[in-house]
Amino acid sequence: MPDNPGDYSSTKRDRQRRRAEERGVAEQHDRRSSQRRSAVWTVAVIAVVALAAAALALRRSASEPSTATQDAESVGAEEGVETYEVTDQSHVEGPVTYAQTPPVGGPHAAAWQNCGAYDTPIANENAVHSMEHGAVWITQAPELAASDVEALRSIAANPYILVSPHPEVAAGVVASAWAKQMTLDSVDTERLNGFVTAFAQGPQTPEPGAPCTGGIGEPVG
Repeated sequence: MPDNPGDYSSTKRDRQRRRAEERGVAEQHDRRSSQRRSAVWTVAVIAVVALAAAALALRRSASEPSTATQDAESVGAEEGVETYEVTDQSHVEGPVTYAQTPPVGGPHAAAWQNCGAYDTPIANENAVHSMEHGAVWITQAPELAASDVEALRSIAANPYILVSPHPEVAAGVVASAWAKQMTLDSVDTERLNGFVTAFAQGPQTPEPGAPCTGGIGEPVG
């Protein structure tokens, strides 16, 4: 024991102060550790929720058809679109005998037809190559009224549209895409635009994104 009682009291107070400081430091450390654990748990919970939401979105996306597919199915069901199986995409020389008139795909020329509107018939083999690239080919009877021809040419503003007369279309209009075809008795721009929306560069296209320019032919519009 110190000789001076005051020294003892001072020493005792120092020890108490140090213990208090140590407790304060320990408590502060515990609080920080608790805060860190809480932050880690919060981040983990957010990550789990985000992963669950992403997985749900992927499942919904996989189970729901794309807009283009829905459009195609809607047009096919409601507008009398015929669907064909086309398996041959080979390049050939010379004329091809097609199962459908106008054709909806099959063997074709190595050169595609430049998209746009034409005053005169174009070769089936070149048009089929354009359809392989995602074009819609709208063919009309050669004697179609001039006003109807102009209505068809307005649709040709789409970069993947061919419009031309066809010698084997006796009356009305036929819209063709790869494996798809719709026959109309007269020009119906609403139904034709629906066909174009569904099938120009549509899900049935063998080579989507391939060009419809840089081929052969000089469209008038």
